[in-house]
Amino acid sequence: MVTKLVLPMLGGSPAVWNTAMVFFQTALLAGYGYAHLLQKVGSIKTQVSIHLGLLLVAALFLPLSVNGLLGDPDPAAPIMWLLATLTLSVGAPFAVLSATAPLLQAWYARVRVGHADGQNPYVLYAASNLGSFLALLSYPILIEPLATLSGQRGWFGWSGGYIAFVLMVVALAFTVWRRRLDQTSEPAPLVASAPLSWREKGVLVLLAAAPSSLMLGVTSHLSTDVASAPFLWVLPLALYLLTFVIAFQNRPWIPLNVTLIIQGATGAIVVLIVAFRSANWSLAFGLHLTAFFFAALMCHQLLASRRPPPDRLTEFYLLMSLGGVVGGAFTALLAPVIFNMVWEYPLVLVLVGLARPWGKGRLTGAPLGTLIAAAVVAASPVLLAIWLDANDGARGWFYANVPLGMDQLTMVLLMPAAICAFLIRDRALFFTAILLMITLSAQWIARGYDWSYSERSFFGVMRVANAPDPRLGGDVHVLMHGTTLHGAQARDGRFDCVPTLYYAAATPIGQAATMVGRRGPAKIGVVGQGSGAMATYKRTEDTMTFFEIDPMVDQLSRDPQWFSYISHCASGPINTVLGDARLTLAKETPGSYDLLIIDAFSSDAVPTHLLTVEAIEGYLALLKPDGVVLLHLSNRNLDITMPAVAAAQALGKPSLHQLYYERDDTPEMAEASTEALILSPTAQGLTDFMADDRWNTPARTAIRPWTDDYVNLFGSLQRSMFDTPELQALRSQ
Repeated sequence: MVTKLVLPMLGGSPAVWNTAMVFFQTALLAGYGYAHLLQKVGSIKTQVSIHLGLLLVAALFLPLSVNGLLGDPDPAAPIMWLLATLTLSVGAPFAVLSATAPLLQAWYARVRVGHADGQNPYVLYAASNLGSFLALLSYPILIEPLATLSGQRGWFGWSGGYIAFVLMVVALAFTVWRRRLDQTSEPAPLVASAPLSWREKGVLVLLAAAPSSLMLGVTSHLSTDVASAPFLWVLPLALYLLTFVIAFQNRPWIPLNVTLIIQGATGAIVVLIVAFRSANWSLAFGLHLTAFFFAALMCHQLLASRRPPPDRLTEFYLLMSLGGVVGGAFTALLAPVIFNMVWEYPLVLVLVGLARPWGKGRLTGAPLGTLIAAAVVAASPVLLAIWLDANDGARGWFYANVPLGMDQLTMVLLMPAAICAFLIRDRALFFTAILLMITLSAQWIARGYDWSYSERSFFGVMRVANAPDPRLGGDVHVLMHGTTLHGAQARDGRFDCVPTLYYAAATPIGQAATMVGRRGPAKIGVVGQGSGAMATYKRTEDTMTFFEIDPMVDQLSRDPQWFSYISHCASGPINTVLGDARLTLAKETPGSYDLLIIDAFSSDAVPTHLLTVEAIEGYLALLKPDGVVLLHLSNRNLDITMPAVAAAQALGKPSLHQLYYERDDTPEMAEASTEALILSPTAQGLTDFMADDRWNTPARTAIRPWTDDYVNLFGSLQRSMFDTPELQALRSQ
């Protein structure tokens, strides 16, 4: 809810959500630190009074809103702005609120001293995380579709819930003070136990850091390298919370010995497949999420087994929270800077093996023999690849007679090494060593196999792959963001200035550029630069500006080694304005554009703030009276067309819709099926398009338009999955 508040100011990049996750982990650390310090106050009555006082002070921040003291963010480097703005806006209420869980457990232990349940207040942590789990699932399914953002944070939403929560704490305070009312002494401080050693503190931090890192790492890997799916971030976070519930139960649903067996098997398999793309993405999803779940559960069960006596409860939670921050910051903030791909995920998958049992007794020859055998097996794909590269005859025979590709063959060859790892799973060092060898071998084979160039920025991993298409003269460079194509260019001089995929002349985007061009010199703006294919429509008399949030995309599309649309095909210079489109377009001169193309919608990473009524109203304000804005709405998973149609109708502006299907008789990379909606401030602007029977006027819709205050992604998912009659009717025109 809070991160959605910044969307009109900052783009909806997955990195924004990851950065926000790090902020909330840090705020949780601050809350747990405060809870730990409060235990220095001897009187439990005074502790309760201080906490109630701070809860009331934090209520001054209600209703929650984004503080504007820091102004607009620098879109090229928004991390510090986002962290600072969230701190000023919601840091106090969240930190004080988060402190309540360890405080209540500490008070419970003191009030129930001498009773069996008072010896294990940690079970309340399972209840706390079960509440978080249910709240997480309810947000996209119930809260977001039924309430506006203002309503969610208002007095009948989060603010009202906060006040109710404070009243519950007041009621619990009377329970804590009941012995005073019964004229008995205040609960005595718990007997001090032996302090935790620095080694033990380090182990607790690392055990908490690994699942936190894996949670963000598996989300990045699945959305980048496997497939994009709506609400993908919900699944790892939900599983992460569920592991706390299981680990801190009195009688865990899954015992630790069972967890260790399953983690040993799934961990060995996933480090084997993580380097390669899978044709069966649903199976890959299942394997990765299962491996993540049991790795996180193993770490959290080991944490729970090491929990100290109740007098050190708040210190234990403080160390756990510190581990969460360390793991989250490593994956969300540090890894994108030091790695050019999502290396942090397989790295932590390997290192988490060190948390397993280290084995007892004398080391025999069997584990050593298994380790050596695994090393030989792990080296075999690398040696085979080196031999084939050096021997043309062998390479030709191999590809002519071996039915498996190199990636498939590598997975088959490495499977015995994964089995070896499982066999010595109770020797943590050997198990981890084998997993490392499997990972290095698989990654060595996969390097450069699917792409020619890979680089990473705050906004994700961008790759340039080569997809030969004989009918386009051979090599075709493709710009990929994860599993989503952002443009392609033939390298043959006969075809290199022919726009491809969504930007081909026959698609709605190509039609719009051609039709507006017939009217005379045009001023064109394009949100989303991709490979720069739109530059092919730039004539000498035109002006064209790309609005791009990722500086790396601008760099790649202007590098002739990869793409030459901008450097070679455009007639005249093309400008690029870096930053989020809502911010940068707001600085443009109103009434100056002939054509605006909003092309930032791809896969499941939908920047919803670019499709709201307010956003579309801003686009229309930039157009000349007969200018047009085209919204590119192609999406594999979500219906974003009906909210856009509803927004146009809410604004009372004329609009036309087209769903173009790529032709079977064209080269594979020449065209892509494209869905688009075109709008204009006046009916005159759409006159040319209305004469083309490929464009149709959408029927009135009852779908609620998206606004800066209301977005219903779950409804979009439902319409896409079940292909509602209204959507069918629109697309069958």
